[in-house]
Amino acid sequence: MPSNKSVSDAPITQFINCRILRDHCLQREDLWVRDGKILDPEKLFFDEHGYADKRVDCEDSIIAPGFIDVQINGGYGVDFSQACEDVSSGISFVAKKILEHGVTSFCPTLVTSPLDVYHKVLPQVKVHDGGAHGAGVLGFHLEGPFISVEKKGAHPEKFLRTFKSSGLGYLMETYGGLDSVAMVTLAPELDGSQSVIRDLCQKGITVSLGHSVANLSQAEEAVQHGASFITHLFNAMLPFHHRDPGIVGLLTSDQVPAGRTVYYGMIADGIHTNPAALRIAHRSHPSGLVLVTDAITAMGLPPGRHTLGQQVIEIQGLHAYVAGTKTLCGSIATMDMCVRHFKHASGCSVEEALEAASLHPAQLLGISHRKGNLDFGSDADLVLLDDTLNIKATFISGEEVWRK
Repeated sequence: MPSNKSVSDAPITQFINCRILRDHCLQREDLWVRDGKILDPEKLFFDEHGYADKRVDCEDSIIAPGFIDVQINGGYGVDFSQACEDVSSGISFVAKKILEHGVTSFCPTLVTSPLDVYHKVLPQVKVHDGGAHGAGVLGFHLEGPFISVEKKGAHPEKFLRTFKSSGLGYLMETYGGLDSVAMVTLAPELDGSQSVIRDLCQKGITVSLGHSVANLSQAEEAVQHGASFITHLFNAMLPFHHRDPGIVGLLTSDQVPAGRTVYYGMIADGIHTNPAALRIAHRSHPSGLVLVTDAITAMGLPPGRHTLGQQVIEIQGLHAYVAGTKTLCGSIATMDMCVRHFKHASGCSVEEALEAASLHPAQLLGISHRKGNLDFGSDADLVLLDDTLNIKATFISGEEVWRK
């Protein structure tokens, strides 16, 4: 029966026998949920005289906020950068599958593509909440085509573009619209990029720097115009040099405006970044580290040839290459694998590893008032883990959507 009709008829769920990640540490206390939100138990007890309608025994599990992946290109045979008649069904299929890896929200990512792909794919998918049907979509991450030829990585050169005019007009022409876009990765050294960065940020779209040969001063200027993220740090950018550290230097720059944080994506799959480089980044700027999978079509599939946008890629063991080359083109790692590897390779705490996949991406996207934490009033998107950070169950809005 409803616990307290004066406030809500919705049932109250109490998660017991758990350690919850709150205020940067694991705390042994219960978690209360109603109407898909996390409840303040003191208000429930003393103001409402409410009680639990349902108890979930977590069997000494860790409860962390649901993971958020801001860079995922596809998986399980689905490539988000392939135009088809029903793009949304492919994204929905991946959204359902990644629940078992603790991901409750994500940004489907498109690599550099022909204009007709953007124009066909982007209108088909809207921002929506997660649920039993799968993880929620926070908006697209458009990685390219405004990137450096020299650092194109696996992006097809013939579809790269430069800014032919300042402002958003040329972007609108390229993408066909920005309604469902959460993030754009671009190279800040391209002429006209700074005004584009400013205009995108004014529209609430996160700007990331990547696939770039920018020096530090160019990167700092981009941050001063609103850029706040670095796409897969160390990969597809100038290597760190002591006289000009390039984009990497943003991690310790004194030119970042007061009150602002520069976040950076790390593909902690044991392949894209050497553990020593991972430790250098984490120890110099721990609060900015955002774990991303950069997963491609072949995540969850056996070795062999698959597609990534306009390229054929080949899976050899745990490596994904542009076919016929040794150019890495995304990973086949899942988010829970990245969390475990990051903790092992960096020596960080359990709390830091979990926040790099939840709190930090939420802060990056400006949604930490409702996601990425277990604060009172936040969305009850949860992941239950054992002490070795293996996923036991996933909840969205307080409802179980996957269990091992």
